[in-house]
Amino acid sequence: MRTVKIVADSSANMLSLPHVAFASAPLKIITADREFTDGETLDVRDMIAYFDTYKGTSKTSCPNPSDWLAAFGDADDIFCVTITSGLSGSYNAACAAKAMYEAENEGKRVCVIDSLSAGPELTLIIEKLEEWIGKGVSFDDICVLVRSYTEKTGLLFMLESLKNFAANGRVSPAIAKVVGFLGIWIVGKASEKGQLEPLHKCRGQERSLETLFAELKKNGLSKGKVRIAHCENEAAATALQKAILAQIPAADVSISTCRGLCSYYAEKGGLLVGFEKI
Repeated sequence: MRTVKIVADSSANMLSLPHVAFASAPLKIITADREFTDGETLDVRDMIAYFDTYKGTSKTSCPNPSDWLAAFGDADDIFCVTITSGLSGSYNAACAAKAMYEAENEGKRVCVIDSLSAGPELTLIIEKLEEWIGKGVSFDDICVLVRSYTEKTGLLFMLESLKNFAANGRVSPAIAKVVGFLGIWIVGKASEKGQLEPLHKCRGQERSLETLFAELKKNGLSKGKVRIAHCENEAAATALQKAILAQIPAADVSISTCRGLCSYYAEKGGLLVGFEKI
């Protein structure tokens, strides 16, 4: 019997799965004096506390092909999910690893999926892969089905700070200064090209949550799955969950915490929301 495995980079905020073999390829967060590897041993709270006071530049580093090969192990059929290629080289590195793995292991197969997203939208994709594998859907069929599924999922975010986005060169310092000033939050989404797309500037968390929920409905949420990942803001995540279930009781809504990479970008207080457009 062929062995099957799902692998993802650490932007998925996942370390294991209940029913299918899983491995995570870590991204890194790097500053002038510290380096954080987003793996199982990372103290996420320590990293968040560090960035609360850090004033310098910082950057992220994606898994290289050897990291991906280590995550592949020796499985026969591998489904590999990466953070958006619009913000990271993780997808390209995974494709390079796929080429090497298949060339060196005749008959073994790797399907690389560019999520065009991050965090909880990857969670949705991985959950769906696990579901199809459990049902015995063929490798080739899953490779086709997952492309269609990613067109029916989305990612929204609610951020109190863009300091790390600015420090990493992802947004201009001028825009970053506006967010957080006088209680201004940013609500936005992952674009179709997998890039950061701010949509609204909101004053205060309550107004931001209302706007985020309105965007969920506007973008197609009606009864499907919602996966909320928060960075030290369980209260806001719970408030959003309650608001969704009050109006859409058939929705499947769960809450998790951001790990390293997503905590770095979401920063303290931030929410990332993956959802199905049904």
